[in-house]
Amino acid sequence: MTRVAFQGITGAYSEEAIRQFFGPEVESVPYNTLDDVFFAVDGGEADYGMVPVENAIAGSVIRAYELLMEHDLRIYAETILQVRHMLLALPGTQLSDVKRVRSHPQALAQCQRYLARHGLEPEPAFDTAGSARDLAANPQADVAVIASELAAELYGLNIIDRDIEDFPFNYTRFFVLAMETPPRAQRNKTSLIFTTPHQPGALYECLGEFAKRRINLTKIESRPRLNRPWQYIFYLDFEGHCQDQECEAAIMGLLRRSSFVKLLGSYPAATTPVLDNEVGKASESLC
Repeated sequence: MTRVAFQGITGAYSEEAIRQFFGPEVESVPYNTLDDVFFAVDGGEADYGMVPVENAIAGSVIRAYELLMEHDLRIYAETILQVRHMLLALPGTQLSDVKRVRSHPQALAQCQRYLARHGLEPEPAFDTAGSARDLAANPQADVAVIASELAAELYGLNIIDRDIEDFPFNYTRFFVLAMETPPRAQRNKTSLIFTTPHQPGALYECLGEFAKRRINLTKIESRPRLNRPWQYIFYLDFEGHCQDQECEAAIMGLLRRSSFVKLLGSYPAATTPVLDNEVGKASESLC
């Protein structure tokens, strides 16, 4: 059976992403940290790793990008999960019974308007799924947690309210990591890391290799280079496969103009569905 490593405990959103991408029959293997996930795939303990890299509201997962720099794993695919926050409580609990809500600080922040509207006191905890597990193990009638539908199923809690996030466009992008290169798809995306010489116009010239070939960039972000103070690494995503003629030429041009390039992988591009009813809900939440 295929083994997929993820950070967190059973019922985490990363495990939902695993089921979404691989199906329900896959074996999900929890690890304490993102570092452990990378080492598990590196060492052959897991066939793949599922790693969150970017949230549409909170931004990039910095540690994930640092680990992509440190390890030689390939990006095998990407998948985009709509994070749907559920309010979970013990069986028989009504919303009117709840006084306190526990969850990861990010989940609490993403539901803060809901909590304020219902007069619920937020209590930060280490993990969304962990909050659900702990409530099931130590029942408290006035406490609810914010976690996934999967966590409710696994820990025997009831969903007393659904989709309580303040903004419906709460998507998290995950990379599927592997040792091997994925098969080429109809729509591909490529990710790489590069650094530039410390001189005027260096970044402009590097990006120009893509612009003059009309290659669409989908993400660019800079991060400090950990072993060289005041130097920066650029993370770049663009549409296309590294073996496409124009993409290959752009990468060769980048190699000539940059001081360092690391190809993270070319992989099938995922899509993010946007529904009309979500647009309406987003408009209401901004009022």
